Amino acid sequence: MNEHGPARPPEYLEVTFRHGQAIAAYLYLARDPSEKSCRTTRVEPGMVIDFNSARRAIGIELTAPGQVFLPVLNQVLSDLGISPMTQADLAPLKAA
Repeated sequence: MNEHGPARPPEYLEVTFRHGQAIAAYLYLARDPSEKSCRTTRVEPGMVIDFNSARRAIGIELTAPGQVFLPVLNQVLSDLGISPMTQADLAPLKAA
């Protein structure tokens, strides 16, 4: 617990592979694990932002992981007031 409420886990990337290729990914943003998506917004090709009931971004679905480029993702994160990612953070997209 901190002064802003329950401690939130940091961002992490979950990738789904099929036949050695990344077919989908989800970037979990810092949030309470009980928060649910109440609204989505499609942005840049291949990205869908999930928002909670308070309209705070809680995750980004990467529907076309091979088309996600770090500068574009970082611009989306910046627009949401979230710290940028590094190439190492996206390494799981290239793991197979």
